Amino acid sequence: MNPTLDKFLGGKQGAIGLAVLATLILVVFPLALDAFRLNMVGKYLTYAFVAVGLVLCWGYGGILSLGQGVFFGLGGYCMAMFLKLEASDPESTKIQSTPGIPDFMDWNQITELPLLWQPFHSFGFTLLAVIAVPVILALVIGVAMFKRRVGDVYFSIVTQAIALILTVLIIGQQGLTGGVNGITDLKTLMGWDIRDDSSKMILYFINAFLLFGCILIGRFILASKLGRLLMAMRDKEERVRFSGYDVASFKIFVFCVAAAFSAIGGAMFALQVGFMSPSFVGIVPSIEMVIFAAVGGRMSLLGAVYGALLVNYGKTYFSETFPELWLYLMGGLFIAVVMYFPNGLAGLWESHGRKWLGKLSRKPAPSKAPAPTAETPAATSQPRELETTP
Repeated sequence: MNPTLDKFLGGKQGAIGLAVLATLILVVFPLALDAFRLNMVGKYLTYAFVAVGLVLCWGYGGILSLGQGVFFGLGGYCMAMFLKLEASDPESTKIQSTPGIPDFMDWNQITELPLLWQPFHSFGFTLLAVIAVPVILALVIGVAMFKRRVGDVYFSIVTQAIALILTVLIIGQQGLTGGVNGITDLKTLMGWDIRDDSSKMILYFINAFLLFGCILIGRFILASKLGRLLMAMRDKEERVRFSGYDVASFKIFVFCVAAAFSAIGGAMFALQVGFMSPSFVGIVPSIEMVIFAAVGGRMSLLGAVYGALLVNYGKTYFSETFPELWLYLMGGLFIAVVMYFPNGLAGLWESHGRKWLGKLSRKPAPSKAPAPTAETPAATSQPRELETTP
């Protein structure tokens, strides 16, 4: 296999695993599920972006961020701002006191579009902002924390505090952000109605291809020298530092990559679901995102996707079937995974799946040799002479 291609695919086994996941997402789900359920799976896959980033950041880099909902929310809000402006044209908002601005601004007696919103009339600027805004924030946090060697549980607490601060800020600035209700009633993308079933199907496939792109980028990073350094930093950070490497810069880089992945997921969430609210930014959703990676296996990029699908399907199924008990059932699921499968679904595959496949692929034992005949003389029982050196 081509060395460059091998880095992207993760070798033969990685290519097989990627093909299985692609078949499941791109073929099985679209054929087996109706439009409503398929859109729900698409929503689950937007969380998988965050889980894939956490595998890089936490699983390999040893950086446990409990604030990834911040970057997910920022990406979603950037996309939602563009969509909301498109849905707030003067004709659609002519009944408002001030036509041409979002409805929640009119309710809050704002008479002019704020300066912060004006660049989001441009779709190109919006795409740039979806990535740039979360990455810039991650860069600021990373420089402030890692350059001062703040890590482990202290970094996790700081990211939780940032998630709480941003949630309070979004809710408090109701005239700018829509407050606790968020930005809702998103209808079109550059004139294309995103609410009908065919549009949601197209967005599902766009979402899936972007997710596979992030997985390939993650595999390329892990297959490079940087990936080996990340694992070394996770296990023996001081040894890597004494070897002359700038540990802080590597941590900042992988933290920014995880933030970018999360932001892409947030933007796709706003497109597929049609709204964005502060309920996806706070501490609780950020911890849930860590659970997605833990259930799938924090050392497996593909496992993170399966973890996001399984946990979110469990939430949906339990809440629909057992509306009064679903929280307890979800808690039991997490406890069971931690107790019996500490390495997640990927660890379960490593310990049992490969063994099972090995048994299936094992060649049958050779049949008993026939009795010697005149045509097949019996082999002598004398051992072969050992080779001797002069």
